[in-house]
Amino acid sequence: MGNSFGDIFRITTFGESHGEAIGVVIDGCPAGVMLTANCFLADMQRRRPGISPLTSPRNEADEVQIVSGVFEDITLGTTIALIIKNHNQRPQDYDEFKDVFRPAHGDFTYHAKFGYRDHRGGGRASGRETAARVAAGVVAKMILSELGVVVESNFEISDTEIKSGDSIGSTVLCTIKGLKAGIGKPVFGKLDADISKALMSIGGSRAVEFCMGIKAAEMCGSEHNPLDKGILAGISDGNDIVVKIYFKPPPTIGGKGRHDTVIAPRAAVVCEAMIAITLVDHIFAGFSDTMTKVKENYLNIKKPPK
Repeated sequence: MGNSFGDIFRITTFGESHGEAIGVVIDGCPAGVMLTANCFLADMQRRRPGISPLTSPRNEADEVQIVSGVFEDITLGTTIALIIKNHNQRPQDYDEFKDVFRPAHGDFTYHAKFGYRDHRGGGRASGRETAARVAAGVVAKMILSELGVVVESNFEISDTEIKSGDSIGSTVLCTIKGLKAGIGKPVFGKLDADISKALMSIGGSRAVEFCMGIKAAEMCGSEHNPLDKGILAGISDGNDIVVKIYFKPPPTIGGKGRHDTVIAPRAAVVCEAMIAITLVDHIFAGFSDTMTKVKENYLNIKKPPK
């Protein structure tokens, strides 16, 4: 019902902005990945609120608790469950929105779909949900690091003049380095299509560009062909992959509640996480692309000790 992402490496997030906790369940993580609570600290710090005048003042430590799937700091190959407790809740800030739909939020559309909604900070539609994605992304990045693949990002904030109480748009630029050629699926399972889906599922994202993006529509083939690198026909070609994500200004302007003035500073690591999750899923799917790969993987299975 829209809370899960991925086929082989699959994540399911849960929880609401002002509920007891949020979290994620990860299926498909192989055994043998080193994983401790400390592994999550850096990325969770990048996403957490209260670290900049432009972000929500909500003060959450965003400490990740490993509930299952890890023993003695090593993944078991079984389901991993991660929980992040909500400590700094102030649901009373949203009492006035109990019977009012905020403009440009998901309030009305959630109500239209379900007939009922959690008005406390947007519930599942809140940006707080992305903390669970970042936690899952850390696991995906640990896997990618073993393969020599890195996802990096930076962000830009619109130079539009900010009026008091207003918000502004922003962009995130992600670069995928070290991905070998041959990752992706033909036609409907294209790597760039699935990355786009992953990134467009982040609240506030409005557009995704690869390589030259929309500028390609203004170019000649002779000019564009040498620049068209990273993903061709939906499959990686071994070059760096450059992705740009555009975010709208946060819809909450003025009024009560705690909210961000701009999305990208905290969303950059969320973009990295969703890309990493997508890459791992595609890499794992590629293990069955050819009989040669199937035989290599099967015949290399070690016999259990006597």
